[in-house]
Amino acid sequence: MLKESKTYASQTLMGGLSGFESPIGLDRRDRLSALKSGDIGFVHSWDINTSVDGPGTRMTVFMSGCPLRCQYCQNPDTWKMRDGKPVYLDAMIKKVDRYKDLFKATHGGITFSGGESMMQPAFVSRVFHAAKEMGVHTCLDTSGFLNTNYTDEMLEDIDLCLLDVKSGDEETYHKVTGGTLQPTIDFGQRLAKAGKKIWVRFVLVPGLTDSEENVENVAKICETFGDSVEHIDVLGFHQLGRPKWHELRIPYPLENQKGPNAATRERVAKQFKDHGFTVY
Repeated sequence: MLKESKTYASQTLMGGLSGFESPIGLDRRDRLSALKSGDIGFVHSWDINTSVDGPGTRMTVFMSGCPLRCQYCQNPDTWKMRDGKPVYLDAMIKKVDRYKDLFKATHGGITFSGGESMMQPAFVSRVFHAAKEMGVHTCLDTSGFLNTNYTDEMLEDIDLCLLDVKSGDEETYHKVTGGTLQPTIDFGQRLAKAGKKIWVRFVLVPGLTDSEENVENVAKICETFGDSVEHIDVLGFHQLGRPKWHELRIPYPLENQKGPNAATRERVAKQFKDHGFTVY
């Protein structure tokens, strides 16, 4: 075990990580090895919330590190893994165990978000496996961009996926994120094949993602996920993340962007409904 082989100390991490035990004194090679095995994970923060990141009362853990650079990102402070705090696997599992009765009573559970939680597949999947053994519901919040990071075995311990389908065509997807669309489609289809439930999330940004053609393409992608899609969340763009971009001194591409108006929201919702989807 990591603790038995290396000198460590217990530390209470302040802010959003209060109560977690963190490895101290490990050199870079040790940390990389522990990250690969899932003995530690780099975590930005966590909180307890209701009906935001899955059903019921949930413990949402925001992992550090993300390969995409979405123009409307609310959490640019999670982009770099090194900016997170390393947390022991067993500390995270103990935290889930502490709240398991609450989760069962409210039909809630644990959600891994980010950043991009699929950047740390070993840690996340091991926590999910432990949670399932406790009877706790598991939810993965992801873009699916790192599809190949997850094995079919890892998928088995996912109950629900909040899948961000950020665009319906490669050109717009690259403009929005800097990445490519196909891995998201592949991951959604893998989830569907495995019989997992999906809540699709689509961020509606006027002039960027709101064209009728783009929305139609998103709907057609979601159709390939079949009955796994329980609903589609159409999320209107807002400026809540702008102060973080300013604080980090990162040029913000949507500085003066407005959110969608009611007519646009209604039109986009109707487009998805016309394809047979429930829309929130």
